[in-house]
Amino acid sequence: MSRLEERGLTIADRDRTRRYLRHIGYFRLSPCTIPFRSPGTDHLFRDGTSFDDVLDLYVFDRALRLLVMDALERVEVAVRAAVTDHMSTAYGDAHWYMNAEHFRDVRMHAGLLQIVRKSCDERLRGAPDAGEDALVHRSALEHYLTTYDEPEVPPSWLMLEALTIGQLDSLVGNLKRRSDRSAIAASIGLNERVLTSWLRSYVRVRNICAHHGRLWNVGLGVYPAIPTSQTVSWLEAPGALPRRSEKRLYPVLISLQSVLNTISPHSGWSRRLHNLLVTRPLMNLTGMGVPASWADDGFWARHLE
Repeated sequence: MSRLEERGLTIADRDRTRRYLRHIGYFRLSPCTIPFRSPGTDHLFRDGTSFDDVLDLYVFDRALRLLVMDALERVEVAVRAAVTDHMSTAYGDAHWYMNAEHFRDVRMHAGLLQIVRKSCDERLRGAPDAGEDALVHRSALEHYLTTYDEPEVPPSWLMLEALTIGQLDSLVGNLKRRSDRSAIAASIGLNERVLTSWLRSYVRVRNICAHHGRLWNVGLGVYPAIPTSQTVSWLEAPGALPRRSEKRLYPVLISLQSVLNTISPHSGWSRRLHNLLVTRPLMNLTGMGVPASWADDGFWARHLE
């Protein structure tokens, strides 16, 4: 804390600041100090910068992560449902994923089956879910494994619940037939190319959120493809997504709302996003790649009326 003060950070309440540093950690807070440093100096703060300025940015980033996770959860659940609904119905087999004919890479398919069998073994070796409390019931996976002998692995709707979003992305990408990937994408308002790209971005974003990482101005490294098809919901005004914004968080936010337009058209997610961003300084919007007039575009405006 003394070093922060030496660098010009104003600390009004030392006990309060010490408590935050102890329970959040300096290295988690330190990225939030970067926007407040004077250019060309060795970690010196701009005049008038207080610890509350840094903490406010951290709190904003946390609120943003929670909001993004809310949308990601809905999208992820929708993709899982789309995969199992299409594949089980199209091939008349709830255990379709056991058939290597549905997959391009047989080694990746073998890895999928290994993941599923490991999950089943761990569930059977663990303590039973149901206890003395009448409100505690066995999970669907435990019920299947202790009730049915064949097939030894669960139906696809249960199997998909055992996968991480990264494993789900790998499964979808490994489906052999483009027609299957296209049908899955169409059920959530996308096309096959866009679904494949967006899922990869979501894996990265979800990992950041799950590990409480900085989100608002982080370089993701993997960005959602910009749709070229009129069938995919996207920004309406020409030039509404500046090129400099394509490698920031903003396209991810647009993509999440795009899927929500199909799977949860009456969701208040975009309004909550607006309520969060409208309070922020231009610095935050710039770091996210969000144009100042972003909410005026018809894509967002219809949800904010």
